[in-house]
Amino acid sequence: MKKGTLKKVLRYAGKYRFLIFLSMALAVITALLSLYVPILAGNAIDCIVGKDNVDFKTIISILTKMSGIIVFIAICQWIMNKANNKITFAVVRDVRTEAFDRMQKLPFEYLDNKQTGEIVSRIISDVDMFSDGLLMGFSQLFTGVVTILGTLVFMFYLNFKIAFVVVVLTPLSLFVAKFIADKSFSLFKRQSEARSDQTAFIDEMVGNLSVVKAFAHEDENMEIFDDINERLETTSIKATFISSLTNPGTRFINNIVYAAVALFGAFACIAGGMTVGGLTIFLSYANQYTKPFNEISGVVTELQNALACAERVFGLSEEKPEIPDKTEDKLLTQAKGNVTISDAAFSYDKERSLIENLNLNISSGARVAIVGPTGSGKTTLINLLMRFYDVDKGSIKVDGIDIRDMRRSDLRSNFGMVLQETWLRNGTIKDNITLGREGFSDEEIIAAAKASHAHSFIKRLPNGYDTVISENGGNLSQGQKQLLCITRVMLNIPPMLILDEATSSIDTSTEIRIQKAFNKMMQGRTSFIVAHRLSTIREADVILVMKDGHIIEQGNHEQLLDRKGFYYELYNSQFA
Repeated sequence: MKKGTLKKVLRYAGKYRFLIFLSMALAVITALLSLYVPILAGNAIDCIVGKDNVDFKTIISILTKMSGIIVFIAICQWIMNKANNKITFAVVRDVRTEAFDRMQKLPFEYLDNKQTGEIVSRIISDVDMFSDGLLMGFSQLFTGVVTILGTLVFMFYLNFKIAFVVVVLTPLSLFVAKFIADKSFSLFKRQSEARSDQTAFIDEMVGNLSVVKAFAHEDENMEIFDDINERLETTSIKATFISSLTNPGTRFINNIVYAAVALFGAFACIAGGMTVGGLTIFLSYANQYTKPFNEISGVVTELQNALACAERVFGLSEEKPEIPDKTEDKLLTQAKGNVTISDAAFSYDKERSLIENLNLNISSGARVAIVGPTGSGKTTLINLLMRFYDVDKGSIKVDGIDIRDMRRSDLRSNFGMVLQETWLRNGTIKDNITLGREGFSDEEIIAAAKASHAHSFIKRLPNGYDTVISENGGNLSQGQKQLLCITRVMLNIPPMLILDEATSSIDTSTEIRIQKAFNKMMQGRTSFIVAHRLSTIREADVILVMKDGHIIEQGNHEQLLDRKGFYYELYNSQFA
């Protein structure tokens, strides 16, 4: 899995080949020049032959040359770091964009079965952790590898025997780093999952804090949070402890290498096979050779964490999207509103049936009310009409066209929808009414607000229609939020309407006035009205009584009361 994840990361990075090649070229230049500096230092030391025998002219020349090289190395490193930052954050931007884009294309089945906080954690927290590891990888990994290879070349050139000792001891450091890296990957993955659970739980509790307090559930929530927090603490400590062993482990091996170089170099100096300046160069190389191993071991540890987070992000990006629109979709520009459902069957859980053999024929302009007990399939029918879900069998047609043969955007643009659950975003009242749609004048927006009876409370807000509200409505009441959602539909009324408990949070007097506005709005438009308060649907042309996914009764209000069936019982139970 790690190899597959790494390949995907490289695929994203491949878009920035020029910057990668620039970074690699600068890494080579800085590494080689950094290795050349010890040679100059060693040559300067050899210019000190003995007491009163120092070649100052040559030393000054060498030091001037060293200063110029060091300044040039600093400039190269600055440019290289700029390139690495650009690569890293461009890759992170692409990964996050693709994950968010895929989230919007995922089927509702996936979103219904996942916690909101977990999805947020993948796109935000996991990508942040991924960027930290990736940046360290680009900044230190390649430079370290070049330094190691360059140092080996220089050491073999200077003294083959001592260089051979270094090479023999090197695999010990590599073995220690690899062993610890393999152990830490699984721990970092568990840490990321625990962090995701914590984010999901906090998101759930913050969004429903009023319910938590109303039922005095704070203590139970603290217990749950403590369990998740403790699990995160345990996995984090284990992951950090195991990964922290890498640096001291490799340092121990590297110190052995350094001691071996010093010992063999000292004997070589005594035997006359190496100058003191040459030994200085070798010791400097031994230090430069072992230092990247410490850095690389830290990079590898961070990369394990980054890859574990990347695996979760890619898991979201690679989720199977909803069935795409057909390439030769039939256009639905301005629907007439004829809706036909033929032998439709659907269930969320394929092992438990919900809607079976549903047949319905609605003519243009009809008002269709859908009633029934909780779980009877009312909202599911709406989901199928809007193609949030596709039927398992049978078909749903609008104006004779199967909705699976038309673009989802065409279908949904012909439906106006007001749900029991309100959704408002961070922005002005006007922005929430238009919801990004352009071409509406202030007069049209105010007219829609007056029709929905929202104008009176909007005027009382500090800045009227330009008042900024926070996510999900801020301090607006539930009824005021619902009025804004109704205004949103009244601004541009489409050919078909869906009203799913559209006035459930509105007081009775306002509801009566809105019902009159709805009646005017529904004239000539096919309308589907889901209602629990049966008094609001008496004027419907057709009432569908649903139970266990089936339409068990069908007719207008008077006809259904005369039959004295299930609808009769429902209606009288509300007025008993």
